[in-house]
Amino acid sequence: MNSVRLIPFALALLWGFNWPAVKTGLSEVPPFALRMIGLGVGAIILAGVAAAMGRSMRIERRSWWPLLVAGTLNIAVFNLATVFAQINTSTSRAAILTFTTPLWAIVFAYLFLGEKLDRPRGLALVIGIGGIGMLAAPLLTGGAGSLGLIFPMIAAVGWAAGTVYQKSHPIAGDRMVATAYQLLIASAVSGIGFVLAGESLPQTVSPHVAAAVAFHVIGGTAIAYLLWFIQLDRLSVGAASLTTFAIPVVGVLSAMALVGDRPTPLDYVGFAAVLAAAAVAMFAARPKPAPPG
Repeated sequence: MNSVRLIPFALALLWGFNWPAVKTGLSEVPPFALRMIGLGVGAIILAGVAAAMGRSMRIERRSWWPLLVAGTLNIAVFNLATVFAQINTSTSRAAILTFTTPLWAIVFAYLFLGEKLDRPRGLALVIGIGGIGMLAAPLLTGGAGSLGLIFPMIAAVGWAAGTVYQKSHPIAGDRMVATAYQLLIASAVSGIGFVLAGESLPQTVSPHVAAAVAFHVIGGTAIAYLLWFIQLDRLSVGAASLTTFAIPVVGVLSAMALVGDRPTPLDYVGFAAVLAAAAVAMFAARPKPAPPG
């Protein structure tokens, strides 16, 4: 279906604008609470849509463990790490560092799925590592600054590992329902963090924060995750991950426009290197035409 080609563009907008939306939400909502609410409501929305469409809510017993692993790595680890990344560094830098995910996906797919690590993918890894180094340089000063590097890397590795695991251990059941359950698992993990951290829900929030949280829940969570898993079903791990390279571009631009981020010249060089690496790898992931005859 040609419609699958539109998914990367939709994801770029939804997940790109989700970065400043989350940053805005964090100004009045604690991090674990934000993820607990966002992921939980997203799960309810998806489950409600699935039920209204008459889809089966059943997940086969053999898929319970893959569902738990995917929900933990793809969603809980990723979302919690990115929210703490934004607390410890700028939104634009966090977005670019997090979306080194395609590079990690190449490594994990090579190690665990036997996908070929050819010259273009190797070149992408080298360029990407250089970009990470440039973006990490201002953060490696010790203290809280290093957390601005650590959390995005945790998010990227978690997402890539979860993507590869889910590709090799597919979940038997309706995709929309499975996504809803994964969001629910991640919300539960966030709820545990909410209790352990001693957070409390705000009594009131300002209108612009309410609007940002609403976008985060509906667009950046429920709709975006559904589109991602639809795409994952139809593309290889490498191609599915690499089609998201436009997301950090939207994230950086929207962060500059909406939350006042001002990247440094070195940041721009690092951004360019990471995006170039993703572009090289994405080109390498394109299927080659079949030989004639």
